[in-house]
Amino acid sequence: MTGQGLEQDSAAGAALMDRIYGWQRHIYDVTRKPYLLGRDRLIADLQPPDGGTVLELGCGTARNLIAAARRYPDVRFFGIDLSSVMLDRARRSIDRAGLGGRVVVAQADASAFDPRIVFGRGTFDRVFISYALSMIPPWQRSVEAGLAVLGEGGELSCVDFGQMQRYPAVLRGPFRAWLAAFHVTPRADLAQVLEAAARGHGARARVETLHGGYAVYGRVGGSAMSGSPNG
Repeated sequence: MTGQGLEQDSAAGAALMDRIYGWQRHIYDVTRKPYLLGRDRLIADLQPPDGGTVLELGCGTARNLIAAARRYPDVRFFGIDLSSVMLDRARRSIDRAGLGGRVVVAQADASAFDPRIVFGRGTFDRVFISYALSMIPPWQRSVEAGLAVLGEGGELSCVDFGQMQRYPAVLRGPFRAWLAAFHVTPRADLAQVLEAAARGHGARARVETLHGGYAVYGRVGGSAMSGSPNG
Protein backbone atom coordinates (compact mmCIF):
# COMPACT_ATOMS: atom_id res chain seq x y z
CA MET A 1 0.00 0.00 0.00
CA THR A 2 1.20 3.50 -0.69
CA GLY A 3 1.11 6.32 1.82
CA GLN A 4 -2.21 7.45 0.36
CA GLY A 5 -3.76 4.01 0.72
CA LEU A 6 -2.51 2.42 3.93
CA GLU A 7 -4.90 0.02 5.61
CA GLN A 8 -6.10 0.96 9.10
CA ASP A 9 -3.57 -1.23 10.95
CA SER A 10 -0.75 -0.01 8.72
CA ALA A 11 -1.75 3.61 9.23
CA ALA A 12 -1.73 3.11 13.01
CA GLY A 13 1.70 1.55 12.78
CA ALA A 14 2.91 4.44 10.64
CA ALA A 15 1.68 6.96 13.21
CA LEU A 16 3.50 5.07 15.99
CA MET A 17 6.75 4.98 14.00
CA ASP A 18 6.46 8.70 13.27
CA ARG A 19 6.07 9.41 16.99
CA ILE A 20 9.08 7.27 17.87
CA TYR A 21 11.33 8.70 15.18
CA GLY A 22 9.98 12.24 14.92
CA TRP A 23 13.12 13.74 16.47
CA GLN A 24 15.36 10.67 16.45
CA ARG A 25 15.62 10.63 12.67
CA HIS A 26 18.15 13.47 12.87
CA ILE A 27 20.58 11.41 14.99
CA TYR A 28 19.48 7.89 14.10
CA ASP A 29 22.40 6.83 11.91
CA VAL A 30 25.06 8.15 14.29
CA THR A 31 23.52 6.64 17.42
CA ARG A 32 22.64 3.24 15.92
CA LYS A 33 25.96 2.36 14.31
CA PRO A 34 27.56 0.98 17.53
CA TYR A 35 24.83 -1.58 18.22
CA LEU A 36 23.07 -2.50 14.97
CA LEU A 37 25.73 -5.10 14.31
CA GLY A 38 25.90 -7.20 11.17
CA ARG A 39 24.47 -4.67 8.72
CA ASP A 40 27.70 -4.18 6.80
CA ARG A 41 28.26 -7.94 6.64
CA LEU A 42 24.78 -8.35 5.16
CA ILE A 43 25.48 -5.68 2.52
CA ALA A 44 28.81 -7.27 1.61
CA ASP A 45 27.13 -10.65 1.18
CA LEU A 46 24.30 -9.40 -1.06
CA GLN A 47 26.34 -9.76 -4.27
CA PRO A 48 23.47 -8.89 -6.62
CA PRO A 49 24.02 -9.43 -10.35
CA ASP A 50 25.11 -6.50 -12.48
CA GLY A 51 22.02 -4.68 -13.66
CA GLY A 52 20.02 -6.32 -10.88
CA THR A 53 17.54 -5.00 -8.35
CA VAL A 54 17.55 -4.99 -4.55
CA LEU A 55 14.67 -4.22 -2.17
CA GLU A 56 14.97 -3.33 1.52
CA LEU A 57 11.95 -3.82 3.78
CA GLY A 58 11.96 -1.26 6.59
CA CYS A 59 14.57 1.00 5.00
CA GLY A 60 14.39 3.80 7.59
CA THR A 61 16.86 6.58 6.78
CA ALA A 62 18.21 4.70 3.74
CA ARG A 63 21.60 4.25 5.42
CA ASN A 64 21.81 0.67 4.19
CA LEU A 65 20.51 1.46 0.71
CA ILE A 66 23.08 4.21 0.24
CA ALA A 67 25.92 2.00 1.46
CA ALA A 68 24.80 -0.83 -0.81
CA ALA A 69 24.35 1.46 -3.82
CA ARG A 70 27.91 2.71 -3.40
CA ARG A 71 29.21 -0.84 -3.16
CA TYR A 72 27.24 -2.08 -6.19
CA PRO A 73 27.22 0.77 -8.74
CA ASP A 74 25.47 -1.20 -11.50
CA VAL A 75 22.44 -2.17 -9.39
CA ARG A 76 19.13 -0.39 -8.72
CA PHE A 77 17.83 -0.17 -5.17
CA PHE A 78 14.35 0.16 -3.70
CA GLY A 79 13.14 0.57 -0.14
CA ILE A 80 9.87 0.73 1.77
CA ASP A 81 9.08 1.98 5.25
CA LEU A 82 5.96 2.82 7.23
CA SER A 83 7.33 6.02 8.74
CA SER A 84 6.86 9.15 6.64
CA VAL A 85 9.35 11.11 8.76
CA MET A 86 12.04 8.48 8.23
CA LEU A 87 11.31 8.47 4.51
CA ASP A 88 11.68 12.26 4.38
CA ARG A 89 15.10 11.84 5.94
CA ALA A 90 15.88 8.99 3.55
CA ARG A 91 15.06 11.02 0.45
CA ARG A 92 17.22 13.91 1.58
CA SER A 93 20.11 11.56 2.30
CA ILE A 94 19.73 9.85 -1.07
CA ASP A 95 19.75 13.19 -2.87
CA ARG A 96 22.81 14.39 -0.94
CA ALA A 97 24.60 11.19 -1.91
CA GLY A 98 23.79 11.82 -5.57
CA LEU A 99 21.95 8.51 -5.83
CA GLY A 100 18.46 9.70 -6.73
CA GLY A 101 18.68 7.96 -10.08
CA ARG A 102 19.34 4.52 -8.59
CA VAL A 103 17.72 4.50 -5.14
CA VAL A 104 13.95 4.90 -4.73
CA VAL A 105 11.97 4.73 -1.48
CA ALA A 106 8.24 4.68 -0.82
CA GLN A 107 5.78 4.33 2.04
CA ALA A 108 4.37 0.83 2.37
CA ASP A 109 3.74 -1.88 4.96
CA ALA A 110 6.50 -4.51 4.88
CA SER A 111 3.99 -7.18 5.88
CA ALA A 112 1.43 -6.38 3.17
CA PHE A 113 2.51 -4.62 0.00
CA ASP A 114 2.33 -5.00 -3.77
CA PRO A 115 5.63 -3.96 -5.38
CA ARG A 116 3.90 -3.58 -8.73
CA ILE A 117 1.79 -0.80 -7.27
CA VAL A 118 4.59 0.73 -5.22
CA PHE A 119 7.45 0.47 -7.72
CA GLY A 120 5.97 -0.78 -10.97
CA ARG A 121 7.81 -4.10 -10.82
CA GLY A 122 6.95 -7.48 -9.35
CA THR A 123 10.24 -9.13 -8.38
CA PHE A 124 13.77 -8.36 -7.17
CA ASP A 125 17.08 -10.20 -7.24
CA ARG A 126 17.74 -9.58 -3.56
CA VAL A 127 15.53 -8.58 -0.63
CA PHE A 128 16.89 -7.71 2.79
CA ILE A 129 15.55 -6.76 6.22
CA SER A 130 17.89 -5.15 8.73
CA TYR A 131 16.78 -4.68 12.34
CA ALA A 132 13.17 -4.19 11.28
CA LEU A 133 11.56 -7.55 12.07
CA SER A 134 11.95 -6.78 15.78
CA MET A 135 9.68 -3.75 15.29
CA ILE A 136 7.04 -5.28 13.01
CA PRO A 137 4.19 -6.98 14.95
CA PRO A 138 3.26 -9.40 12.11
CA TRP A 139 6.94 -9.99 11.38
CA GLN A 140 6.48 -13.51 10.06
CA ARG A 141 4.32 -12.03 7.30
CA SER A 142 7.17 -9.71 6.37
CA VAL A 143 9.47 -12.71 5.92
CA GLU A 144 6.91 -14.32 3.62
CA ALA A 145 6.32 -11.02 1.79
CA GLY A 146 10.04 -10.71 1.15
CA LEU A 147 10.28 -14.24 -0.21
CA ALA A 148 7.20 -13.74 -2.37
CA VAL A 149 8.82 -10.94 -4.39
CA LEU A 150 12.11 -12.71 -5.11
CA GLY A 151 12.91 -13.49 -8.71
CA GLU A 152 14.41 -16.75 -9.95
CA GLY A 153 17.54 -17.57 -7.97
CA GLY A 154 16.97 -14.64 -5.62
CA GLU A 155 17.86 -14.42 -1.96
CA LEU A 156 16.34 -12.91 1.19
CA SER A 157 18.76 -11.72 3.89
CA CYS A 158 17.82 -10.76 7.46
CA VAL A 159 19.78 -9.50 10.44
CA ASP A 160 18.25 -8.59 13.78
CA PHE A 161 18.70 -8.77 17.52
CA GLY A 162 19.36 -12.21 18.94
CA GLN A 163 18.88 -13.67 22.42
CA MET A 164 22.34 -12.64 23.69
CA GLN A 165 23.00 -16.16 24.98
CA ARG A 166 26.60 -15.49 25.96
CA TYR A 167 25.92 -12.24 27.76
CA PRO A 168 25.34 -12.10 31.52
CA ALA A 169 21.79 -11.54 32.70
CA VAL A 170 22.86 -8.30 34.36
CA LEU A 171 23.44 -6.91 30.85
CA ARG A 172 20.64 -8.71 28.98
CA GLY A 173 17.86 -7.46 31.22
CA PRO A 174 18.56 -3.71 31.04
CA PHE A 175 19.31 -3.91 27.32
CA ARG A 176 16.01 -5.68 26.62
CA ALA A 177 14.17 -3.08 28.71
CA TRP A 178 15.82 -0.29 26.76
CA LEU A 179 14.83 -1.91 23.46
CA ALA A 180 11.25 -2.34 24.67
CA ALA A 181 11.02 1.40 25.30
CA PHE A 182 11.35 1.81 21.53
CA HIS A 183 8.86 -0.99 20.74
CA VAL A 184 11.68 -3.38 19.80
CA THR A 185 11.25 -7.09 20.58
CA PRO A 186 14.01 -9.56 19.63
CA ARG A 187 12.38 -12.56 17.92
CA ALA A 188 13.33 -15.71 19.80
CA ASP A 189 12.21 -17.97 16.94
CA LEU A 190 13.68 -15.97 14.06
CA ALA A 191 16.00 -18.79 13.00
CA GLN A 192 13.20 -21.36 13.09
CA VAL A 193 10.86 -19.12 11.08
CA LEU A 194 13.50 -18.56 8.40
CA GLU A 195 14.23 -22.28 8.19
CA ALA A 196 10.53 -23.15 7.93
CA ALA A 197 10.00 -20.48 5.28
CA ALA A 198 12.89 -21.88 3.27
CA ARG A 199 11.39 -25.37 3.36
CA GLY A 200 8.04 -23.99 2.23
CA HIS A 201 9.67 -22.36 -0.79
CA GLY A 202 11.95 -25.23 -1.70
CA ALA A 203 14.94 -23.09 -0.85
CA ARG A 204 17.97 -23.20 1.42
CA ALA A 205 18.34 -21.40 4.75
CA ARG A 206 21.68 -20.43 6.26
CA VAL A 207 21.30 -18.99 9.75
CA GLU A 208 24.00 -18.08 12.25
CA THR A 209 24.39 -16.07 15.42
CA LEU A 210 26.82 -13.16 15.57
CA HIS A 211 28.77 -11.64 18.44
CA GLY A 212 27.85 -14.19 21.08
CA GLY A 213 24.18 -14.24 20.21
CA TYR A 214 23.82 -10.48 20.03
CA ALA A 215 22.43 -10.80 16.51
CA VAL A 216 20.91 -13.43 14.23
CA TYR A 217 21.88 -13.37 10.56
CA GLY A 218 19.98 -15.47 8.04
CA ARG A 219 19.88 -15.95 4.29
CA VAL A 220 17.13 -17.79 2.43
CA GLY A 221 17.24 -18.54 -1.28
CA GLY A 222 19.22 -20.13 -4.03
CA SER A 223 18.55 -21.62 -7.42
CA ALA A 224 15.37 -23.29 -6.17
CA MET A 225 13.83 -19.90 -5.39
CA SER A 226 10.91 -18.98 -7.65
CA GLY A 227 8.99 -16.43 -5.58
CA SER A 228 6.05 -18.70 -4.77
CA PRO A 229 5.68 -21.43 -2.14
CA ASN A 230 5.57 -25.02 -3.29
CA GLY A 231 2.27 -26.78 -2.97
